[in-house]
Amino acid sequence: MLQPPPAFRFATVPAQGHPSHEAVQWLLKRHRSVTPAQLGWVYVSLCVVSLGMAGFFWSRGATLVFPLAWVEIVAVGVALVVYVRHAGDGERIVLQGRQLVVELESAGRTRRAEFKREWVRIEPKDGDGSLIEVSGQGRTVRVGRHVPPELRPALAREIRFALRVC
Repeated sequence: MLQPPPAFRFATVPAQGHPSHEAVQWLLKRHRSVTPAQLGWVYVSLCVVSLGMAGFFWSRGATLVFPLAWVEIVAVGVALVVYVRHAGDGERIVLQGRQLVVELESAGRTRRAEFKREWVRIEPKDGDGSLIEVSGQGRTVRVGRHVPPELRPALAREIRFALRVC
């Protein structure tokens, strides 16, 4: 007889406590200390300060300061746009019934792969901290980008456990 599943560390399980008929879900997202909106306000304040200082020095005769300030603002703006495009990146793994669904979101694009739970293989087993490969039926998807490398083996074990028990 199988024991009831222990408290899942990474997954969200149904409220009843035993995920036998409900979906078990793993949401893996990057940790952000600042939201894109907050970052926008920081960028606007950086622009005001930088252009204000450039204007002051330009008025004192340093004519190259203004163009260099604009180059700086554009470079920082491009870097922030790249950051914001990937701020919502994440991975969603759902085990419901006989299906394991993996959704990967990167820069606003979502890729989806569905696997029959009987044919799913979860690698690595332990150790090296590489990404976790979910494979089956001729497809392979790598997950775990937003989990620290030292925790990926534990996540792989948890998914394997859920495939067996839930």
